[in-house]
Amino acid sequence: MEQPYAIEMLNITKRFPGIVANDNITLQLKRGEIHALLGENGAGKSTLMSVLFGLYQPEEGVIKKDGQVVQIKDPNDANALGIGMVHQHFKLVECFSILDNIILGVEPCKNGFLQIDEIHPEYWLAHHEPSKGKKFPPIQKVLKPGQEVLVQVVKEPTGNKGAFLTTWLSLAGRFLVLTPGQEQIGVSRKVDSDEERTRLREMMNGIDPGQGLGVIVRTVSAGTTKTTLKNDLQYLKRVWKDIRKKATEVSAPALIYQEPGLPQRAVRDYLTDDVCEIWVDNEEVADSIRETVSLLFPRKKELVRLHTDVRMPLWERFSLRRQLDQIYSREVTLPSGGRLVFDQTEALMAVDINSGKISGKVNFESMAHRTNMEAAEAIARQLKLRDIGGQVVIDFIEMRDKKHVLEVEKTLRTAMKNDRARHDVGRMSSFGLLELVRQRTGSSALSITMEPCPFCGGTGQRRNLEWQALQALREMRRALRTHGGDKYVFETTRELGLYLLNHKRDSLRDMEQDFGKCLEISIRP
Repeated sequence: MEQPYAIEMLNITKRFPGIVANDNITLQLKRGEIHALLGENGAGKSTLMSVLFGLYQPEEGVIKKDGQVVQIKDPNDANALGIGMVHQHFKLVECFSILDNIILGVEPCKNGFLQIDEIHPEYWLAHHEPSKGKKFPPIQKVLKPGQEVLVQVVKEPTGNKGAFLTTWLSLAGRFLVLTPGQEQIGVSRKVDSDEERTRLREMMNGIDPGQGLGVIVRTVSAGTTKTTLKNDLQYLKRVWKDIRKKATEVSAPALIYQEPGLPQRAVRDYLTDDVCEIWVDNEEVADSIRETVSLLFPRKKELVRLHTDVRMPLWERFSLRRQLDQIYSREVTLPSGGRLVFDQTEALMAVDINSGKISGKVNFESMAHRTNMEAAEAIARQLKLRDIGGQVVIDFIEMRDKKHVLEVEKTLRTAMKNDRARHDVGRMSSFGLLELVRQRTGSSALSITMEPCPFCGGTGQRRNLEWQALQALREMRRALRTHGGDKYVFETTRELGLYLLNHKRDSLRDMEQDFGKCLEISIRP
C-alpha cells in the first residue's frame, strides 16, 4: 500500500484586493523529499508557504497532513503539526542557525528536577511520616499531579541533565539574601572575623525581616552600617511582594521573576570600595550600569567610563586578550614554565600539572614544590574564570616532603577563599591526587562556547588513515557488486584519496580485475 503524502496543498487559491496571489495551486510532498519553488518576485511563492504556515487563510482549497485534512488557523497550529517556516531574511534571528529558526517557539526543552527535600512543607497536601529508614516520604504522597508550586532554578540544565529546582526560595540583594519561608538570621561563613560576625549578627537582631521571612548577611556586608542593611532589606521585601502578586495573577507554567542581567549582577556582586573605574565599550550597557551604580553607591556615579577608541578594542587596551584565550585553552602556562592541562570528562574535571621546561634542570623536590605552589593559585583562578562546577581532581607533582604537601594544600585553600561559589577542598593523597568539589552555578565557559568535533566526536582522536582506507576499500567492493555501469567513481577527501592511490594501488587493481569495471578515485573540491 502506497504511503500517503506527508503534506498536500490541494487547489489552494489566495486572493488579495485587486490580485490573485495563488490560483488553484496543488503541491504534494512525500516524506524525505526536498523541493524548491522557483519564480519571479511576486509570483506567490512566499504567499503559498504563508498559507501552509497559517499566516494567511486561503479562499479555496484544503491542506492535508499524512492523508488527513487539517485546519491551520495560525502558526501555533502549524507548529503543533510539526510544520516550521524560515521566513525571509528580514524576519530571521541572525544568530540562530536554519534549524533554530525553523523550530523557533517549539524548541525541545528539558524537564526540571524537584526532589522531595527541596519541597517546602507549605506545599505538602498532608503530613506523611517517612518510611522506616527514610528521611522523607515519597514525593507522590506530598504533591499531586497538576499542583502549582513556586520554584526557583538552583542549577541550570547541563548536557543531558535538566535544571535542578527548589521551593526554598532566595532573593539576593547587594548586602543581604532574603529567604522566604525560612525564619532565620545568618551571616555568611566567608566572613572570617569573629568580631565582625558578632557585629553583623547584633545589627540584624535589631532588624525585623517580617513574618515568614529570613535573612542571610552576605560577605560584602563587612564594615557596612545598619541603615544600609535596612535599605537593602526593604528593597528585597518589595521584590518579594511583587513576586507573590504576580504568582497569583498568571497561570502555570510562567516566568515570575528573573535576576538582573550580567552587567547589573556584576556591579551588585563585585563592586567594592576599592574599585576605582568601570570601563564599558557599549553606551547602552554603560547607561544601565550607571543606573545600577547610582542606586547602590550614590556617591560613585562617576565610576563608569565609556571606551570609544575604535582603533583599539577594550580587551587589548587592558591586555586581557591573552587571559581570555587561556579560559578556552586546554593548557595554561605557569610562570616558572610548568603547565596546567584541563580535561573534562562526564563525571569530573581532571587537572594535570606538568613540570614542562623546568624538568631535570633543578632539584626535583624543589622543582615539584615550586610548580605545585604556582599551580594551586592558578587552578583556583581558572576554576572561577571557567566556572567549572562539580568534582575536580588535581594531579599534583608528587612530593616527598610532608611540609611541602601541607603548604600546597594551604595555598589552594587560601586561593579558593576568594571564590563566591561554595566549595570543599580535600587532602592530597600519597599519589599526589587532591579532590575538591565546587558549586555548579551555571554552564561552564567551555560548554557554552565549544561543540564536539564532527570527526572525532569530542574525544580529540580520529581513526588513522590505514583504518579509513580499509573502510573505503570495503565500501568500494560493496558498491561494485551492485553498480551497473562500466565505471565506478569513489569520492573522498584529498588526504584519504592520496593514501589510497599511494598505499592501496594493488588492492584497487585487484578489485577492477575481479569485477571487470574501471575504478576511479575522485577528490572532493
